[in-house]
Amino acid sequence: MPEGDYIVVLNDRADPMKMAAEHVQSHGARMMHIYRHALRGYAAHLSAEAVAEIAADPRVAFVQPDGVVSTMAQSQPTGIDRVDADLSPTAGIDGVDTQVDVDVAVLDTGVDLQHPDLNISRRKDCSTRERGVDDGNGHGSHVAGIIGARDNNIGVVGVAPGARIWPIKVLEADGSGPFSDVICGIDFVTGNAHKIDVANMSLGGFAPDKPCGGTEPDALHEAICASVVAGVTDVVAAGNFSSDASQIVPASYDEVITVSALADFDGKPGGAGGPTCRFETDVTFAEFSNYGADIDLIAPGLCILSTWRNGGYNTISGTSMSSPHVAGGAALYLANHPGASPAEVKSALQAAGSSDWNNVDDPDGIKEPLLNVAGL
Repeated sequence: MPEGDYIVVLNDRADPMKMAAEHVQSHGARMMHIYRHALRGYAAHLSAEAVAEIAADPRVAFVQPDGVVSTMAQSQPTGIDRVDADLSPTAGIDGVDTQVDVDVAVLDTGVDLQHPDLNISRRKDCSTRERGVDDGNGHGSHVAGIIGARDNNIGVVGVAPGARIWPIKVLEADGSGPFSDVICGIDFVTGNAHKIDVANMSLGGFAPDKPCGGTEPDALHEAICASVVAGVTDVVAAGNFSSDASQIVPASYDEVITVSALADFDGKPGGAGGPTCRFETDVTFAEFSNYGADIDLIAPGLCILSTWRNGGYNTISGTSMSSPHVAGGAALYLANHPGASPAEVKSALQAAGSSDWNNVDDPDGIKEPLLNVAGL
């Protein structure tokens, strides 16, 4: 064997300290480690001649070349598993840091601009009371990671790995913000509709749904309609009030994709997953999720691990987590169908959805399609 780094394992009777010292002296070995508990032996840099002579020593059980290991720390969150993002040829989740060629705006509390797991693009500060688009809460960073955390062998991976994230701060560190700030964000998105493909809004407020162009126009709805006409697919959270989404905007708007939350603990169908961060029944309608005729899709929203502020990671729950799964799915579809209208994206995601979940506790009795991106 050639000169190099080797692991020398001794037999049970040999003294590793004594043997290591002897081989350093007689063979000029450069010692790296001495093992006394899990193994009896040592690791050292050896010449080719020394390897042969040490291997022939009757006190040596065997000699093997040293090897290399690398981190396997990237986690595949349960939501990514449940929507089959790992099976999507466009997502290409294989540990190689390629990027889905799509742009997604995150209208939220901001996004951690320095997070190594996120591909940050242009940004916009629409908050009137806080300066800068960095995330003082964590919510926006979490949403961004579900959409597009990079496939880079660290942290987590998103539905559309490496998608370009546009942080648009419309909520403050306490997670709230005025409608006017949200409209500022939508206005920015609409002005950049030639670049931005999808906008995620994991936010909502109580207000009536006034149709666009009606006799009682509503500024937020009019702004959403303009962004959709400009070609942006808007994905929004249904809300976490265990009530009908018809009372929540923008969830009640027909022009958006409204997403409710699935309780899923192990990322697998069948309902065998045990509770982790919350006590609910696996693969059922999340007890906090809003429901009703305005819901277009359901996606995982319980105990979701994703990116967080200050370069961290965190596990939280809500329809805020369900919406970005669908935004990531929309990104995958648009990566292969550039120019598809928001209505076409919604129809495609619904058609690709699964019915493999238990809606026994869904208050409206409507079994919305469960997001599935395996074929996207």
